[in-house]
Amino acid sequence: MAALLALATACGSRLPESAFGTRPTATSPSGGEPLRIGIISSATSPVGGDAFTGPRDGARAWFDALNARGGLDGRRVEVVTCDDGGSGVGNNECVHRLIDERKVFALVATTAFDYAGAPLVSRAGVPDIGGQPLTPAYDTYPHLYGIYGSSAPRTGAAPGWNGELYGGTEVYRWFKRETGARTAAVVSYNQAASAAYARLVTQGLRAEGYRVVDEQVDFALPNFRAVAADLKAQGADLVFDALDTHGNTRLCEAMDEVGVRVAAKVTNVQNWSSTVSRDYAKSPVCRNALWVTGSSRNYAEENHPAVREFREAMGQGPLSQWQLEGWAAAMWFTDAARACLAEGSLTRACVERYVNRAEPYTARGLLLPVRFEKLPEPPKTRHTCLSVARWQDDRGWVTQGDMDDDCATVPQLGYRP
Repeated sequence: MAALLALATACGSRLPESAFGTRPTATSPSGGEPLRIGIISSATSPVGGDAFTGPRDGARAWFDALNARGGLDGRRVEVVTCDDGGSGVGNNECVHRLIDERKVFALVATTAFDYAGAPLVSRAGVPDIGGQPLTPAYDTYPHLYGIYGSSAPRTGAAPGWNGELYGGTEVYRWFKRETGARTAAVVSYNQAASAAYARLVTQGLRAEGYRVVDEQVDFALPNFRAVAADLKAQGADLVFDALDTHGNTRLCEAMDEVGVRVAAKVTNVQNWSSTVSRDYAKSPVCRNALWVTGSSRNYAEENHPAVREFREAMGQGPLSQWQLEGWAAAMWFTDAARACLAEGSLTRACVERYVNRAEPYTARGLLLPVRFEKLPEPPKTRHTCLSVARWQDDRGWVTQGDMDDDCATVPQLGYRP
């Protein structure tokens, strides 16, 4: 994911005062001083105006609902947001403002294009709960807890194990088993981060026995029609990509124009939203071949009580998987805080003990089990489960199977971020 979102170059500038805001709450329950929580997001990043706002919006909805029910033992939660503008300089400014000036107790649902301030957060000992791992920070620094967990030592010295991270092949195995696909294409830009991510996907596909077709387009002047024509000629069953959302929509349009038909056009959690019909309006065939995989329960599963609660709190606007994961991050912090209050004292150390428990966290079934292990050596294999959904115009995102049952023991492949 980090590679997908590093396709644009951020430039730094000092943030204006208007970049920082305090979220108004539905009620103001009594109980002393409010508990101040910070949320950093790259709301105005070069990637796009709403590319990084989903987790923030989901977390704010959770805290609004919590305050409406009386807060944490009668203590209101005050949410302070900061838009870092998608730059490292801006991110450092956000960290300074939230931690040093606003004195937030913790960060929740961080979604930063360039998490340059991560070492400052770690040195301050401020827990960052449920952030999106768009950079290697959540596999590098102590006190940072990504929404999907980590097995890395996280000493602050280097990402993962001596600078190497590991990923599994569960996605590729699932599609091979469920669709019978044998030929997979990987489309990337001729840009370093995109190409590196594409190499990782290619490595995983080959480990699962696919014939892989590598396609690369120019980042500045991409010729997606030529790529689509070759996909058709090569007989690709599946299409994976290392592209941004705009590139994905243009690739789909080219595939429809050329007449490419695939079993699945596999996209990522960032594109798992209710706006698919609008975003892919010009490519109806490709749109209905969109599949997505992730580590959280489909936001469209209205029959699940935790999903239903999320949807009711979000109201009538567009919904996304990142919103649901932001909601789960805020729930995670709240559950930790409540456990600490039950013990008699809400401290940062207590919150981190809760997050570091041996018992995995699931946010009432919204997340696949999350844990933090700090293994001295990288695992060679891992038993991993998978959440899968498919887009259908008349139904939206339709869950495929059950994420608690779609599991496999797969090899872990190393890569350098």
